[in-house]
Amino acid sequence: MTKFGGCLSPANGEENGQSDDRSGRRSRVKGSRDVFVALLSFASCRLLTLPVLRSDPDWGASGTLRVRRQELQPPFRSMQGVIVNAPLEAVWSYSMDLTKIPEFHPRVVKVDLLSGKTLREPGASYRCHLSGGKHTCIEKDIEIIPLQKIVTVLPEDTFGISNILSDYTVETTFQTLGHRSTKVEISHYYSTTTLKAKLLNLIAKGKIARETQATLNAAKATIEAACRAG
Repeated sequence: MTKFGGCLSPANGEENGQSDDRSGRRSRVKGSRDVFVALLSFASCRLLTLPVLRSDPDWGASGTLRVRRQELQPPFRSMQGVIVNAPLEAVWSYSMDLTKIPEFHPRVVKVDLLSGKTLREPGASYRCHLSGGKHTCIEKDIEIIPLQKIVTVLPEDTFGISNILSDYTVETTFQTLGHRSTKVEISHYYSTTTLKAKLLNLIAKGKIARETQATLNAAKATIEAACRAG
């Protein structure tokens, strides 16, 4: 957030003071818009990314991975969907490739593979560079069931959204409807235990739904075009 100040003098102190107030208000509004844009970017950044329950793993004495405890998911907020005229395997393959995010996402121009993985896997993190060049967000896949679902969280961002919605989780599910038809749905989950979170949800919920649907539509068009060409 950038704040602009004015120079006060005995002759124009009152006028400049009013200007300072207006500049401050504009700066706060701009900061709120920045947070809003970042929230939308995360909401639709993967093609397609529920936990009914989130597992917290721990290693057993034998060296095998076991579930130590399970936490209830955050409250459900909204869901958007699309039917892609392509086989489930093709849709899944596209959504698993992190390098393809800029191909369909309207606000992501570059992706850094922080875990060195081009394909999604539990624990894989990646940084999305948003259009305009000022802001980024780091996302992490925490659960993947092949050909069924992908679960992603937002551990860090330059807007401060992860501080307001600390448990924001996005789930993408896939369902085959036939040989060349696949239903894809994106669900959003997060808690609103603070006043800031409640206000952000009130302002952004509808916009998140519209932007996520637009991203799904763009991904649908890209996948279908690739299938026709292939």
